[in-house]
Amino acid sequence: MLVIFDMNYSGTLLKMETKLKNPVEYDMPIGDELVFMNHLIEKYIVFKWVKEIYCVCCGRKTNKSFAQGFCYPCFISAPETSECILRPELCEAQRGIARDMEWAEYHCLQDHFVYLAISSGVKVGVTRSAQIPTRWIDQGAYQAIKLAKTPNRYIAGLIEVTLKEYISDRTQWQRMLKNQLVEGLDLLDKKKEMLGHLSDDLRKYECNDNNITEITYPVEEYPEKVKSLSFDKLDEISGRLWGIKGQYLMFDDGTVLNIRKHNGYLVSLEV
Repeated sequence: MLVIFDMNYSGTLLKMETKLKNPVEYDMPIGDELVFMNHLIEKYIVFKWVKEIYCVCCGRKTNKSFAQGFCYPCFISAPETSECILRPELCEAQRGIARDMEWAEYHCLQDHFVYLAISSGVKVGVTRSAQIPTRWIDQGAYQAIKLAKTPNRYIAGLIEVTLKEYISDRTQWQRMLKNQLVEGLDLLDKKKEMLGHLSDDLRKYECNDNNITEITYPVEEYPEKVKSLSFDKLDEISGRLWGIKGQYLMFDDGTVLNIRKHNGYLVSLEV
């Protein structure tokens, strides 16, 4: 197959930026460029990795990426990789304890939402108010609703931990990419059910916003099977772009590329 490329971009990858439109609009940062990915649907594209990775925190070259883009020293010291990022209930910023209190003031001691979303199935999650609806889009959710609003990350984590006894906090990425949706689930009813599991001390943070956000993605057709690709095993990844969901590029042969996993990888993109 002879493919003639019109554009070439090169630089380090970062996770795609999103806008809640119908469908979601995706811009992918590559070096100094911002590539509008929706226009590349149905086009043949080629990524080439030059075997270099740069830390998204300090910028230094690293042989291995940790926690989606960090060198090891930053992984163990940067506030962005604090344990409370994955486990909000462990946050101690409200007690004045953090790797970087200035960072924590803007990321932990801000309003947070506990939410319910449907991607592979219904799940509970926590995010800063400024990350809505970005967080939902990154998880590939097609519906989401706010459940509680808290003044910091720690309290949101306590609510999430309580609800994890009744509902998952995980997204099954393969089901999400195959668009295997849960049928007959009303998020508002689920919200009322989950609120019923909270103690009075936690239920007082109930969010009165009952709006259900609907999200559609630029996908031509969902695959029956998916296979994940990685630059750690392949120097070149190519194919006809068939859709984008979450932070995944989906090709017409069922292969997928998780862009967020490759934060800091130095690549070229031919279109």
